[in-house]
Amino acid sequence: MAFKEALEGLAKGARGPAPAFSKFDFVRTLELITRGPIGRASLSKELGLGEGSVRTLMDRLERAGLVRASKKGFFLTKEGEELWNELKSVLSKAALNGTELSLSKRNVMILIKGRERRVRNGMEQRDAAVKAGAEAAITLVVRGGKLMIPPDFERVKEDYPKAFEKVVGALSPEEGDAIVISCANTIKEAERGALAAAWTLL
Repeated sequence: MAFKEALEGLAKGARGPAPAFSKFDFVRTLELITRGPIGRASLSKELGLGEGSVRTLMDRLERAGLVRASKKGFFLTKEGEELWNELKSVLSKAALNGTELSLSKRNVMILIKGRERRVRNGMEQRDAAVKAGAEAAITLVVRGGKLMIPPDFERVKEDYPKAFEKVVGALSPEEGDAIVISCANTIKEAERGALAAAWTLL
């Protein structure tokens, strides 16, 4: 996928010490900019990164032609909008709090379009989320018209009715889709964990 290769390339960058940010910070940055022009100070606060890291991150996005700076802050270029739209055609995000599958204070789910077949038992997604800072992660799949949890394929509608209602209402999953739920103490950790888990299915 073009957006995956582009974001991984930006995160890798030039030779030298590893940066304090990751490809997931690029995703979050693009998402924040879609809400309206935003400056470096606000990005630093939202991303939880130092101003130096944000400066490097934005420099890479500018050199790639994905963002431009204005007096009001950074905004997406046409190329940036195209990349974001491609990403959004595959990934959809929503909160999932107050249900049987909400295992921590903050719970974020991401739907990965058409990636059910790439899910084995959910452990790879869980491990990726935990490595990225989450406390836990759950993977769901839509198979045979049913929303289920591998590896035992519990049926969410029957076993977790409150979660089923919220997942379906927020994401409208279809046959062949996969969903990862990341659970953490903070929204930033939950979002990063969800993105890391989703990335394993792209």
